[in-house]
Amino acid sequence: MSINAKHLATFILGAAAGVAAHKYLQSEEGEKLLEDLKTKASDLKAEAENAVDKAPEYFEELKTKGAETLKSNFPDAEQFFKELFEKFSGKGTTATGTDIDPNPAT
Repeated sequence: MSINAKHLATFILGAAAGVAAHKYLQSEEGEKLLEDLKTKASDLKAEAENAVDKAPEYFEELKTKGAETLKSNFPDAEQFFKELFEKFSGKGTTATGTDIDPNPAT
């Protein structure tokens, strides 16, 4: 793999950008920028930790409200899903209470 002029120019431009960024961050304005970034990062971290702490409560509430809404708007939904699960799992009873034979004799 040979180094051509394009690679060399890219390296020089990258190094120049790094030097310029270092010089800027050493200035008073750059230090203020870094402090602002640190403050925002700290706030974001605290917000994320708070969200992680509240997640179990939120999902439990979502589950409860979802179940209540489903039951109030679709009262037969629970029985429907139970029968559907039993049908695909190949075991259980029908709505009439009789046993389901997954392999009926022909």
